[in-house]
Amino acid sequence: MKTRRRAPVVPPQHGAWGFLALPLLLGIAAAGWSSWLVPLAVAWVAAYPCSWALAGLLTARRPGRFRTAALVWTPVTVLAGAPVLVTHLWLFWVLLGFLGLFGVNLWQARLRRERSLANDLVLIAECVLLVPVVAGVVAGGVAPWAAMTAAPVLAAAVVTALALVGSTLHVKSLIRERANPAYTHAARVFALAALVVAVVVPASRWLVVPFALLAARAVWWHDPAWRPSRIGLVELAGLVSVAATGFLAF
Repeated sequence: MKTRRRAPVVPPQHGAWGFLALPLLLGIAAAGWSSWLVPLAVAWVAAYPCSWALAGLLTARRPGRFRTAALVWTPVTVLAGAPVLVTHLWLFWVLLGFLGLFGVNLWQARLRRERSLANDLVLIAECVLLVPVVAGVVAGGVAPWAAMTAAPVLAAAVVTALALVGSTLHVKSLIRERANPAYTHAARVFALAALVVAVVVPASRWLVVPFALLAARAVWWHDPAWRPSRIGLVELAGLVSVAATGFLAF
């Protein structure tokens, strides 16, 4: 007798949780703290499984599998995000931008390209945009653009992009694109270029150490025989080192 598979409640891309945490931490490192970041963080984290579930409802061949996840995560996202939104009205413009990126996710899902590099880059773009959003929420006010464009905040956004793009290329070169040498080459070149940025930019001197380790893992620790769980742990350690060093750099 076949057992019925339970409908998933969280996305299967477990590495994305580290991606969600990095911009939050680097945004705090660059801009400071506010109690409003608590509901913002809850809404931000919940929005990822929420958008995954809604995309499944709208584009999957069996949309019913995503109904439970949508019922779980949509209320959490709305209830956590609403107080921040109504007290920081400029976030409506940010929300429109994120909805536009979600539209790209839907388009990719309809094409059955959820695991494509283009779709991953959309998630990375959302993560990078969160860094100035964190700074704006910390600053408060009606138009906190000066805080959102301050040099440490922009530097933290760049570091977020470098770390996440590098991680994406490296993981793809080990798993989904391990038979494609172009991905291995791209992952190594990008990791070395990110290290150069960390060396050249004065504000990121502390970040030379984690980016040197990330470059080493791309060049010398590139082993497609590793299990995905081991690859994921290495990537998580790399992101943790970037986040921790960010509190010294900014």
